[in-house]
Amino acid sequence: MGFPLAALAAVIAPHDNGMPLLEAISGIFGSISMASWICLMLPQMVANYKAKSADGISMAFLVVWMLGDITNLLGAFFTHLAPTAIALACYFCVADCVLIAQCVYYNSLNRRKAAATYTYATEDSPLLGRRRSESSRRRASHSSQAKADLADEVLDTKPWVRNLASLIAVYVIGSLGWFISYKAGAWKSDPTPPSDPNEERTTLELVGLALGYASAFFYLAARVPQIIKNHREKSCEGLALLFFLLSLTGNATYGVSLVTYSQDKKYLLNAVPWLLGSVGTIFEDSIIFVQFHIYANSGRSNSSV
Repeated sequence: MGFPLAALAAVIAPHDNGMPLLEAISGIFGSISMASWICLMLPQMVANYKAKSADGISMAFLVVWMLGDITNLLGAFFTHLAPTAIALACYFCVADCVLIAQCVYYNSLNRRKAAATYTYATEDSPLLGRRRSESSRRRASHSSQAKADLADEVLDTKPWVRNLASLIAVYVIGSLGWFISYKAGAWKSDPTPPSDPNEERTTLELVGLALGYASAFFYLAARVPQIIKNHREKSCEGLALLFFLLSLTGNATYGVSLVTYSQDKKYLLNAVPWLLGSVGTIFEDSIIFVQFHIYANSGRSNSSV
């Protein structure tokens, strides 16, 4: 999606200091990636807010993901990656803090409520105990119904249509954002001379490359606790499907942005860990998509028994 190549060439060609086509593509896909990541946290935060709970999302997933974002930021800066990569890394760290803070708040709040309910339920009153037991059964029934509703929502066409519309909007907004910023002069071509293949990397570049591989490891490891949690509970309740759709979109366009920014051999070698992290998380997000489908079908079957 985005601008057709012919139209893009027509936009940038008339300028004396026209931007190379591949560099423009890098900017566009980087802008789309940024739009994806800016919107990424919103569906999950809304889902947490509606449920007044963050039980569906693994805290280990979020913490390890944040470690990946921190090493990603430092590594991208030291290895002089595309400007959009560095800007995105900064935003990742801020967004992680916001989502983790929300999850910690709801987890702490619900633990206090559970402790207060347990203390109150231990009073020596058989009648009160019976009432509480009945109340607990009603809550369990409500929870089962919520899971059934989630199954219907995942399989229903309307949420999928809304999710698709959201993804299209991300592509359009990202492309328009780049176009407007380019016309405003924010994007200027700054070609760098080809590097000498035999030139040794600086100490900062080596540190940045090591951080890049650490970032890729954290990103690949982050989703494992969430996948395991979904498998053990046989449910994806509490997770926002759009969260992972935007993650896939963001990683795919991020990878395109990196490889089209420069074809210099040294730059591409420096970008390898970031590409590994993007491709790997796309694969893991696909596993979570399969879990959404399997457990939604399972929830619907159980609710009809």
